Amino acid sequence: MESKQAITALAALAQETRLAIYRYLIQAGEAGVAAGQISESLHLPAATLSFHLKTLRQADLLLCAREGRSLLYRVNYAMMNQLVAYLLESCCSNPPTAFCLTDNLISTDDTNLSDKESFMSNNQAYNILFLCTGNSARSIMAESLAQHWGKGRFNAYSAGSNPTGEVNPLALELLERLKMPTEGLRSKSWSEFSAAGAPHMDFVITVCDNAANEVCPVWPGQPMTAHWGAPDPAAVQGERIDKMQAMREAFRILENRIKIFTSLSIQGLEKLKLKEKMDEIGNTHPQAES
Repeated sequence: MESKQAITALAALAQETRLAIYRYLIQAGEAGVAAGQISESLHLPAATLSFHLKTLRQADLLLCAREGRSLLYRVNYAMMNQLVAYLLESCCSNPPTAFCLTDNLISTDDTNLSDKESFMSNNQAYNILFLCTGNSARSIMAESLAQHWGKGRFNAYSAGSNPTGEVNPLALELLERLKMPTEGLRSKSWSEFSAAGAPHMDFVITVCDNAANEVCPVWPGQPMTAHWGAPDPAAVQGERIDKMQAMREAFRILENRIKIFTSLSIQGLEKLKLKEKMDEIGNTHPQAES
């Protein structure tokens, strides 16, 4: 990639609305999204959206294809990888002890996996990272649940793109009441997991709520990824009983999904099938309590 091309791409992304569109389409994946859906999800007038989509396409950051009467927009992953590679191309000229991100970031996303390629782990246990925005409630509970239901098959972690710096007291209270593991739980940035010496992740799962227009973290690279959105109980206002009820509901949603996931026979399962199962799990909801 030439400097001029990189500058054009970075300039296109250096605007709040275009960056939000780009991040939204990354989360949507290879299937693509119609302009109308983007407009509705991000609350953008059609004319405004059209202008920003044109700018992103001119920078070669987006691809567009017609399906029936609709134009579907998706991220140009090849361009994204070239841009990241260009930004990091000198990192490996540092001393051997310096950390290089290239291997973690430049691979294509996991929706392109061969359906005949099996998912294997050289580790004694699979490493799984749960991401949300604040890392104070949902991802914290998911970490605890995966550690509990994983029964030694999983090492669970959690982090946030904008961590609050403290675990929500009600989340901690609920976990302790239900006798879930709480040792070592803390609110932290996802940057810890891209630092030298950080454990390699086999799975990365976002638990933020797209339905509430919450911007989810994006984790590019080689881990198997999925989105298991749940409403944010930490955002609930009102009486303590209302806040705890929201915390319980998020816990039930996450526990239901994690129990299904940790019961899968992962080793040897074809990657594409595993990806499909993970996406299916993200759409499951426990029955309402009577």
